[in-house]
Amino acid sequence: MTRILLAPLRFLATFLGLCLFAGAAHACGADTQCRIDDRHYYIAMPPGHDGRAQVPALIFAHGLQGTALGTIRNPRLRAVAAELGVALIAVKSKGISWAMQNAPGGRADPGTDALDYFDAVKADAVARFAIDPDRVVVSGASTGGMMAWTLACMNSGNFAGFIPMSGTFWAPIPPTCADPIANIVHFHGDKDRTVPLTGREVAGAKQGDVGEALAMYRRFGGFGEMRATNRSDLNCRESRNRQGKILNFCLYDGGHSFRSANVGVAWRMMQAAGQL
Repeated sequence: MTRILLAPLRFLATFLGLCLFAGAAHACGADTQCRIDDRHYYIAMPPGHDGRAQVPALIFAHGLQGTALGTIRNPRLRAVAAELGVALIAVKSKGISWAMQNAPGGRADPGTDALDYFDAVKADAVARFAIDPDRVVVSGASTGGMMAWTLACMNSGNFAGFIPMSGTFWAPIPPTCADPIANIVHFHGDKDRTVPLTGREVAGAKQGDVGEALAMYRRFGGFGEMRATNRSDLNCRESRNRQGKILNFCLYDGGHSFRSANVGVAWRMMQAAGQL
């Protein structure tokens, strides 16, 4: 009699254990931090997601003194991600800003810790959630845009594309980048005084020139002539290389601002080029 009762009890214990494990694997999201050692991120899956079908993801890096929580609670960015049907992943720098080569404060570290963090976030999100590892794009605004450029230049192989906004490298601009060539769509306000197109000095460092960064990457990636196009309130210059990768640059009328809608514009540019 005891043996007969033990079998179903063992099955029940195993079943409950699996349920608890599954719950623990997803024990984070838009309201609860996903922990990676001493770092964290937040994630919001598309509304109505069934938990099984793989979806693309947008990793977004905040600007100076920003937070991952502030990013994930941005209603406009959440709305754009929902419209695109992508998971929004909000990441957090270790300090008040992202560690990058030639940044203010005498930091000469090329930011390898930050590069490793983005790799770790992607790996963790793919393991926990139904994320398509081949369709993960990195974006960011201001110093987050600088981080997006740094990743595109130094660690592009793990991501499908990059959408830097209102930020580029700290000067001097790197002479070249590491393979593979990335898809990049850059947005900038034509009246930006915080991160001007030609850069400015900040605490003993200097922001890079956006035009120089684009010219360097165009040479590196073998991109053709950038042709002018108009998209709503954007003045863009767009180019492709022989592999079909895109390098696009769009100006808008305004200052140092982050426009969530431009994430959607860039995403659709990459889709139209067959890169997503």
